[in-house]
Amino acid sequence: MIEATIDLMRSYGLSGSGIKDVVRESATPRGSVYHFFPQGKNQIVAESLEVHAGRVAAFMEAALSSKKAAPQKVTALFEAFANRVEEATFQKSCAFGAVTLDLGAEDESLRLVIADAFEGWRAHLARHFVFLGRQQAKSFAGMILTAIEGAYIRSRAERTGRPFREAGEWLARAVRQ
Repeated sequence: MIEATIDLMRSYGLSGSGIKDVVRESATPRGSVYHFFPQGKNQIVAESLEVHAGRVAAFMEAALSSKKAAPQKVTALFEAFANRVEEATFQKSCAFGAVTLDLGAEDESLRLVIADAFEGWRAHLARHFVFLGRQQAKSFAGMILTAIEGAYIRSRAERTGRPFREAGEWLARAVRQ
């Protein structure tokens, strides 16, 4: 059910990740959803986002650790995301970005889960750019996340990984300077 929810969120956001959708995609009985997630949709979405947050952190770490120099790290990270969106034939985005765009005022608990994930990723990314100084590394990591989220939107709309590659090239230039 968690896997189905993650997949649905990456493809359709929060609005396309209802209980009926999860039941259909996971091929589990409806009662099982409420047995394991008695608080319903928000609980399964929150738990799925938490699982996915760890996977995204591991994905970023794998891309960043493959290179030594900071500009190469940036380029490798954005190349990995470009490949990821291309492999999904431009049908899947960042679950966090997609869900955030669907949030209403009543979804504060989900907003907090997403904000925590972004902050965790930002801290994780900043550790790779400590030579910039702590505050600048954190700010640069925030820019990386902003570029990733925007690149997902453009990649899906334009059906190309080019937005990731362009962002990676520009951010790598900024690091060189």
